[in-house]
Amino acid sequence: MATRWQSPTNHDHDDLHDRGLQFDLATIMRRRRALKLFGGGAAAVAVATIVGCGDDGDATPTAAATTTAATTSPERTATTAATTAAASVSPIPTTATPASACAGALPEETAGPYPGDGSNGPNVLAQSGIVRSDIRPSFGTSTNVAQGVPLTIKLTVVDTAKNCAPIAGAAVYLWHCDRAGGYSMYSQGVTSENYLRGVQAADANGVVTFQSIFPAAYSGRWPHIHFEIYPTLASATSSGNKRATSQLALPEDVCNTVFATTGYEASIRNMRQTTLANDNVFRDGVTLQMATVTGSVANGYTATLIAGV
Repeated sequence: MATRWQSPTNHDHDDLHDRGLQFDLATIMRRRRALKLFGGGAAAVAVATIVGCGDDGDATPTAAATTTAATTSPERTATTAATTAAASVSPIPTTATPASACAGALPEETAGPYPGDGSNGPNVLAQSGIVRSDIRPSFGTSTNVAQGVPLTIKLTVVDTAKNCAPIAGAAVYLWHCDRAGGYSMYSQGVTSENYLRGVQAADANGVVTFQSIFPAAYSGRWPHIHFEIYPTLASATSSGNKRATSQLALPEDVCNTVFATTGYEASIRNMRQTTLANDNVFRDGVTLQMATVTGSVANGYTATLIAGV
């Protein structure tokens, strides 16, 4: 399935020079008191950066849901602790997203029959390794890598009730089909894979970034990418905790260019049979879900979207 923001293994290491959050807070307070004594009005701000189909209508070849063993992810625990520490030292100030770029909350859409979030069987969210940015390889028992034209996916999560301020720390679970139109964990031939699935926590600007491949167009659906938004990384372990579910659409001209390349042959026929007007997800309007895509086949593409919730 997919990959989260970093490599599947993200271990914490002891540092002799790191005395912990309590020591850091005490040091900061002493420095601030010293600054006040000298009349300097400066305040130090510490910011920690975490680096880090069926009728969905999704119709894809065949689906045989298989439950995969789940283990608690050490990456999730470590990252959540780091995020909490950073927030307690100094909250990251948020800035409003330009009104022209934030037109409202995304439409709520179906997660489809192959979400892998525990709502209909397999739950990749509980597996160690799901928090990653490169979602092309599988992790765990398989190391196979999904092939296709490179696609970087960048979502900016914003709060439409707060002048579209970025939601730092929100988590996004993202997944999509491979270039043959199959979904890992479900479709025939890829039930033992978990590539093209991953989770990322939003940075201070509300941005999550995934390295992936351009998805196929399969019968009955416009080329798209699924995602769920969770309040925090710690809560992104079960579909019951999600705040929103939606889908991102890809522009027709870029799709046609990509589908002319090797491996996407079936997508050419499927694109001819599908339009945004007859797609059963996007036919009611796609303005807030159509990604802006730049790049080329040779250098890879980047898809960006403002995800208002």
